[in-house]
Amino acid sequence: MSNDPLLQPYRLKHLTLRNRIMTTSHEPAYPEDGMPKERYAAYHAERAKAGVALAMTAGSAAVSRDSPPAFNNVLAYKDEVVPWIRKLTDACHDNGCAVMIQLTHLGRRTGWAKGDWLPSISSSKHREPAHRSFPKLAEDWDIERIVTDFADATERMKAGGMDGVELQVYGHLLDQFWSPLTNDLDGPYGGQSLETRMALLMDVLRAIRARVGDDFIVGLRYTADEVAAGGITPEEGIEISKKLAGCGMVDFLNVIRGRIHTDPAMTDVIPVQGMKSAPHLDFAGAVRAATGMPTFHAARIPDVATARHAVAAGLLDMVGMTRAHMADPHIVQKIREGREEDIRPCVGATYCLDRIYQAGEALCIHNPATGRELSLPHVVTPAAERRRVVVVGAGPGGLEAARVAAERGHDVTVFEAQPEPGGQVRLTAQNPRRREMIGIIDWRMAQCAARDVVFRFNTWAEAEDVTALNPDVVIVATGGLPNTELFESGREQELVVSSWDLIAGDVAPGRDVLIYDEAGDHPGLMAAEVVAQAGGAVEVMTPDRTFAPEIMGMNLVPYMRSLQEKDARFTVARRLLDVTRAGNRLRARIGTDYSDHVSERDYDQVVVNYGTMPLADLYFELRPLSSNGGAVDHEALIAGRPQAVVRNPGRFQLFRIGDAVSARNTHAAIHDALRLVKEV
Repeated sequence: MSNDPLLQPYRLKHLTLRNRIMTTSHEPAYPEDGMPKERYAAYHAERAKAGVALAMTAGSAAVSRDSPPAFNNVLAYKDEVVPWIRKLTDACHDNGCAVMIQLTHLGRRTGWAKGDWLPSISSSKHREPAHRSFPKLAEDWDIERIVTDFADATERMKAGGMDGVELQVYGHLLDQFWSPLTNDLDGPYGGQSLETRMALLMDVLRAIRARVGDDFIVGLRYTADEVAAGGITPEEGIEISKKLAGCGMVDFLNVIRGRIHTDPAMTDVIPVQGMKSAPHLDFAGAVRAATGMPTFHAARIPDVATARHAVAAGLLDMVGMTRAHMADPHIVQKIREGREEDIRPCVGATYCLDRIYQAGEALCIHNPATGRELSLPHVVTPAAERRRVVVVGAGPGGLEAARVAAERGHDVTVFEAQPEPGGQVRLTAQNPRRREMIGIIDWRMAQCAARDVVFRFNTWAEAEDVTALNPDVVIVATGGLPNTELFESGREQELVVSSWDLIAGDVAPGRDVLIYDEAGDHPGLMAAEVVAQAGGAVEVMTPDRTFAPEIMGMNLVPYMRSLQEKDARFTVARRLLDVTRAGNRLRARIGTDYSDHVSERDYDQVVVNYGTMPLADLYFELRPLSSNGGAVDHEALIAGRPQAVVRNPGRFQLFRIGDAVSARNTHAAIHDALRLVKEV
């Protein structure tokens, strides 16, 4: 037996959990037609195989038809879900992992113009800012129906082989009832007292127990402190926790702190990079101490050391490492094998969560196999034949190509023009709040070092340098350079600077600065922060109807907190047409896509964020020397087959990836590399 606190078994009611690490409820938006099908099961099974003790699935599964999914959730109100739940639970159980599911009614945290077009319902007459729909106040017959729906859904989950269920009681309907901020009802469920506000939850628990018995595990994930004026206080949260512990119907408490009704509030509950790690851990420990109940918790616990402390210090019984397991599903296995230094780090980018809140699917910024377990490997297998691979560029895509090629057993050489690896990620890490991004690079450099990859830094690779190594495969991952050519003017804007110039410190920020952000991604607002923090006045302008559309909700929050404090201006639906000199200032000619209106305004400095143009000269020089002429068989790439295109009598295969193809993002570059090179 190991002495590691994280590897000790834990008994929850009749269930023995093999260690103290769990993935907490989250919805990666992988269901198909509301069902957790093969992709969903494969995602959880990967983590189960590697040793996670408890997989808490869904976030959350909807129990009622008037709780339509906010983002592709599991539909627990349909009988057809049962066999799919059975396949999911079997996939986890077969690998020694317990599995539960989170159930909810979203209340006002959804929209009416989806699903069956039923009105949203709540104890509040006010809309939730994040989801915008105005709810109707719940009537007695609504409450009776919803109580039955919870019991029905729990029975389905038990029939599907689940070890238990978790009720979602923060931000959703059950919490809307028990929070004084969101209960406008009169009568037995009204906001007059804690007992009446908690009445709906207690009715739900009684109905569930009547349906599935006392042996089935039932717990809550709930807020014990809303951190808001007029909301549940820490003291009232402890009182609630004691009532839950004493009611005889609850088997575990999964504690959170805060509210989720706005993007800023949710970001405090689920912190992103640059924010404090484990900010609510001690409070969860206080709940455990006050109740003696089995206590779970997760909120930015990204590393093994923090998780180990949480258990060793008696703060938690089970520690949630959910985003960490999206970055590396094999954390437990690596702990067991003494390979903690090998764990792919979660860098807190929260690309996973932000994507689902824009109707996408959860993906990890630097593990493209997450969510693609049916087509991409988390562990690369060796190739049958050793080959010579040359990679040009040591950004995230180039380093992933080198790592995967080395794991395949190939001889790998990497050329990099800069003295250090990282490309745009190293530039991003110049921002103190985003310095964790360098973990994407550091982890890959360590993996490459362990596999004897040869690096040639400070080397601007020419075609002769590449061909002199007599390669079998060449991967061009040279990235791109900032584009400052405005389409409207048809020429390079010599008077402007790029967002990269400010972020890197190559150009000093001006006093009155226009950030023209046509790309809508991080560099635009990063440059705006540089100006604002230097004391300059900054205006962020976009031709889009919303600014920074590529920076999704939770990652936008830290920028807004920083920039609004400096009184930055945000101008939407305005297009920069041209920039000319006006004495010792710059005159911006500004139009709009919506009319012929044109205006002019003077600035000290104009910064353009308009993506990158591929730096691909080397690729085009090498094309005629390659056997495939740089061509990619898309069908083979997507299907996971080796590339076999032959267009020339060349000596090597040639491919380009990432921004050397077109301006995209870090995930795209790494995904390019993995799915291509895993077949080399």
